[in-house]
Parts: sequence; C-alpha cells; structure tokens
Amino acid sequence: MGMISEFKEFISRGNVVDLAVGVVIGAAFGKIVTALVDGIVMPVIGFFSGGVSVSDWKYVLKPSQLDAAGKEVAAEVAIKYGLFLQTAIDFLLIALVIFLVLKAYNKVRKPAEAAAPATPEDVLLLREIRDSLKK
Repeated sequence: MGMISEFKEFISRGNVVDLAVGVVIGAAFGKIVTALVDGIVMPVIGFFSGGVSVSDWKYVLKPSQLDAAGKEVAAEVAIKYGLFLQTAIDFLLIALVIFLVLKAYNKVRKPAEAAAPATPEDVLLLREIRDSLKK
C-alpha cells in the first residue's frame, strides 16, 4: 500500500496537476493556432504571392523525368521551403502568445513592490552631525 499512497501524494501535488493542465491546454491551443495559420494566414499570403499555396513553395533542384507516354520515371528533387515557412510562422505565433500570457501572469502574480526600508535612526543622526560639521 505504501507505493499507492506515495503515487496519490505525487499526483495530488499542485505542480504536477498544474503541469498536466498546462500540457493539455497547450496542445489544444497549438491546434487552434495551426488552424489559424493553415486556414487564414497562409491563404492570404498565397493570394498575394500569385495564388500558389505557401505549403507548395519549393525550389526544384532536378525536375521530374517523364517517358514518351507521359509517365513519371524519376521523381522531382526539390527543397520544399514553403512547408518550413508555414511551420515556422505557426511556431512564432504560438511562442508570441505564450510569451504574452506568461508576461501578464507574472505581472499579476508579482507581489506589490515593498516600500523602501526606512533609514535607520543612527544613520539619520550621523548625517545630521556630518551636515552640522560642514557648516
């Protein structure tokens, strides 16, 4: 029974539960941002770049080879940078939103700045003596 009770204690800790909730919400949020990028942002970029889908952008190193009948005998060799660009934009949007959420969370969580500690009585007295000696 000791192992089961230790496991219950481990699971019931606040940090583990918070982490689990964060992972689940993060995964769901990632899907939302991916849908936003794939469904809204990238079509707009594709529209302004000549109507080609961003995920189809590529640099062809070697074109595909066709035989006399028009069948492909050698596949195209290409660097598909459009898919990378789409994934990078997806990542940057997620990172930006997480940064903004954490910044707001830390601002709310940060306790009010403590008032500057009062100058000790002996220091004040020494300053008065110094000032009177200067005169």
